[in-house]
Amino acid sequence: MPWNKGDYPDSFKNLEPIVRNKAIEIANALLREGTDEGRAISIATAKAREYVHGEETNRTAYVVRPRDEDWVLMKKDGDRAIFKEETKSALLDKAKPYVNEHDGTLTVYHEDGSLEKTLYE
Repeated sequence: MPWNKGDYPDSFKNLEPIVRNKAIEIANALLREGTDEGRAISIATAKAREYVHGEETNRTAYVVRPRDEDWVLMKKDGDRAIFKEETKSALLDKAKPYVNEHDGTLTVYHEDGSLEKTLYE
């Protein structure tokens, strides 16, 4: 289903309107080419930001990882937790909107410390 200015993925809602419109255009083109929806959204977001703002984007990198008995959201090179929760899913419910509001990227790790996924690239 193609997206438009009134109906688009939730992850586009916090993008600047000019970036969001470009992301919709790119995502629709990727879908027509047969790209998986989730992948199309991720690629379109990154390419739209690059198109509007140029190659250089100074976006803060955040990570979700286990620490002691909890899960924490931190800046990539930070020492202090921004959020702390007992479960990964509870933390992600807080972390995703926070990272979107701060126009950052989010790297999520498994409990064993291996990389799971990176969001909002």
